[in-house]
Amino acid sequence: MGFRFQKRIKLGGGLGLNLSKSGISPSLKTKMGTFSRNGYSVKTGISGLRYQNSGCITLIAFTGIISFLIFTIKHL
Repeated sequence: MGFRFQKRIKLGGGLGLNLSKSGISPSLKTKMGTFSRNGYSVKTGISGLRYQNSGCITLIAFTGIISFLIFTIKHL
């Protein structure tokens, strides 16, 4: 098993940037789980266990949410 590097930079309001060996990716944390470039992961309530869905619909929803947030921030 190799080493894994991952760091999250919080931007506020649940938005963040994830830094890893493979690059930088945005994410949005909610009460139920996290939207990211890889899909949506849901908390299960069991420590260390989560469900991840990486379907196309998830990516479209993630893109829509990020676009909405950027639009809202620009017009404040």
